[in-house]
Amino acid sequence: MNQDELKQQVGQEAVNYIHDDMIVGLGTGTTVHCLVDALGKKMQAGEITDITCVTTSNRTTRQAESLGIPVKAIDDVDHIDLTIDGADEVSADFQGIKGGGGALLWEKIVSYASNRVMWIVDESKMVDNLGKFPLPVEVTPYGSHHLFRRLARKGYRPTWRMNADNSDLFRTHQRNFIIDLHLEQIIDPFKLHKELIDLAGLIEDGLFLDQVNDVLVGTQDGPKLLHARP
Repeated sequence: MNQDELKQQVGQEAVNYIHDDMIVGLGTGTTVHCLVDALGKKMQAGEITDITCVTTSNRTTRQAESLGIPVKAIDDVDHIDLTIDGADEVSADFQGIKGGGGALLWEKIVSYASNRVMWIVDESKMVDNLGKFPLPVEVTPYGSHHLFRRLARKGYRPTWRMNADNSDLFRTHQRNFIIDLHLEQIIDPFKLHKELIDLAGLIEDGLFLDQVNDVLVGTQDGPKLLHARP
């Protein structure tokens, strides 16, 4: 199977963890897109009739609502039972990099509001150590060029995230910028997160540490569920 088929496989499997009477967080990205399609089909078939969803991006909101999936704002629910989201990299000790789609701030807010978190990925996203995938950081426009130069002096090889046609800087839902750090290998993600989050103007980074309970991996031998923590 190619990568797209693995994403379809794991998205269709993940919908089996969603049941009536749940408040469900729906993540962002191509693998989650497959999940939302599968969830919409289950609802249209009457297999699921009573759920509430919270999304991590406007893209997911539009897709869910087009399929008849009820969506509420995060501040209109008091908790989330289960969030299912993608990841750009997952290390052997179940730490993650997320934010390739630019929704890292909303993704992290939803993750922290969730009782359980499941990441759904194809097997190419499983790595020994984080860092090959560029680490996104969301920054305020004010002073962002100063922050960019500071990250460059640290040797983090920053680049500006551009919009789809490369005509301007990418803007997040909060109208902030994203700087991608090309680190190659992250030896101590906890230390790096502490260093980055203390920088003035840096709102959030794409390190999702001790966040996930289960990782559902699409493989050539079928979906595999890995338990990260209780």
